[in-house]
Amino acid sequence: MQIKKRITTFILPLFLAISACATTVQAADITGAGATFPYPVYAKWADAYKKATGNGLNYQSVGSGAGIKQIKSKTVDFGASDMPLKAEDLDAAGLIQFPAIMGGLVPVVNLEGVPAGKLKLTGDVIAAIYLGKITKWNAPELVALNPDLKLPATDITAVYRSDGSGSTFLWTDYLSKVSAEFKTVVGSSTAVKWPVGLGGKGNEGVAASVLQIKGAIGYVEYAYVKKNKMIFAQLKNRDGNFVEPGEDSFKAAASGAEWSKTPGYNVVLTNQAGKGSWPITGASFILIYKQQADAGREVLKFFDWAYKNGDAMAIELDYVPMPAAVVKLVQQTWKAEVKDAAGKAIW
Repeated sequence: MQIKKRITTFILPLFLAISACATTVQAADITGAGATFPYPVYAKWADAYKKATGNGLNYQSVGSGAGIKQIKSKTVDFGASDMPLKAEDLDAAGLIQFPAIMGGLVPVVNLEGVPAGKLKLTGDVIAAIYLGKITKWNAPELVALNPDLKLPATDITAVYRSDGSGSTFLWTDYLSKVSAEFKTVVGSSTAVKWPVGLGGKGNEGVAASVLQIKGAIGYVEYAYVKKNKMIFAQLKNRDGNFVEPGEDSFKAAASGAEWSKTPGYNVVLTNQAGKGSWPITGASFILIYKQQADAGREVLKFFDWAYKNGDAMAIELDYVPMPAAVVKLVQQTWKAEVKDAAGKAIW
């Protein structure tokens, strides 16, 4: 019961914040569905936007896979995914995508006597855990990385997302880049066949399982780590440095992104170079149809407002706002590609 209370303390206010926006349906209210990774910041933006404009956002935190399905079936005004779609897939569906926010995915554990931020992990060791090759916390590979910690002989339970998830895409994309065996056996996608472990639905489900199961390891967005005071690990990055998650290390990873050179903004920020880069950094993307009516205009108004007014709220939750140059590119894309039925630009 205590675990459920800790998670609920974080999730319920966010749910209420968004639900409040949808209680009085207005012509300008918009609906979206998808990634749980950006859910905390979208909730905060939605609440502030409602107060500032009177317009509501009803966002369903159902996972990237479900978000892509819902926008393709036209049951929402926008979809949200942490896995960017390829340019050819966007064209085939009549969609555009643009990045809304950046943040970090973090390995979390339930290990008695190990303080947050002290455990050191590498990508290949995590890959071996999720492949079922390292099964105890006092395995030689883990002891060698953590000579100053007293690691218990506890069984490791690998927790993963049971729903189609952009977080799983980022996690598996990173592990596939650092482990050839993981790439071959598991691969990279929003949903994969895991050799070992158990699933949890959403970031909140993974967090709940890790908090409940002794010896568990999982992956969640950093806001969930902070709000629930979870034990997170350091990670060895591409430059060979052990770094902690946070705004600075997320920014360091994002600094090398080449948005202007990538069709459809299909940028993946895992395993980026840089001495201070966090290895599992990612952007979260919004999907909308190129042909739009009034609802599409309202979606663009909301994200334009968020770009202009939401940076402080995002930073408070340890997300990384999109750089001004990228926002300018995105707005140019809106103007060039999003049109009404008559072919007239709506932005």
